[in-house]
Amino acid sequence: MFKKILLPTDFSDCSAEAARVARLLADRFGSRIVLLHVLDEPAALDPMFRGDVPLELLRSRMEQFAQENMDAFLAVHFSGFENFDTMLAAGIPYREIIGKARETAAGLIVIGTHGRTGVEHVLFGSTAEKVVRMAHCPVLSVRLGGKEFLYP
Repeated sequence: MFKKILLPTDFSDCSAEAARVARLLADRFGSRIVLLHVLDEPAALDPMFRGDVPLELLRSRMEQFAQENMDAFLAVHFSGFENFDTMLAAGIPYREIIGKARETAAGLIVIGTHGRTGVEHVLFGSTAEKVVRMAHCPVLSVRLGGKEFLYP
């Protein structure tokens, strides 16, 4: 049903739950999973965030941190599963996710959501919500602690 599933990850518990669901779907449909982590460049460019650290050094550290976290995430959630690729991108997360979904011809995006509401939602916004609204393909948003919908 889905040849490729794009799985954006920020390495959080929400992303871990989305990874579990994506892997179940991939097993069921024989799909390839593309794991994507987006380095949030606008945050890195903010002088309050980076202080006196030179931009190139900060980018290098962010890339190293992302790769280390991707490796750890794969070891925990994709051990024994080989039908996947990984990608690192830099930019505004929702834009990169949507762009990479098109670029990889993903048939489905499985994305974790923190489920923020109220003031927290207004302040932080929702990457998942923007992806749901703007993606060219179906999006399955997975909330931590949500009900099980797939049967083993």
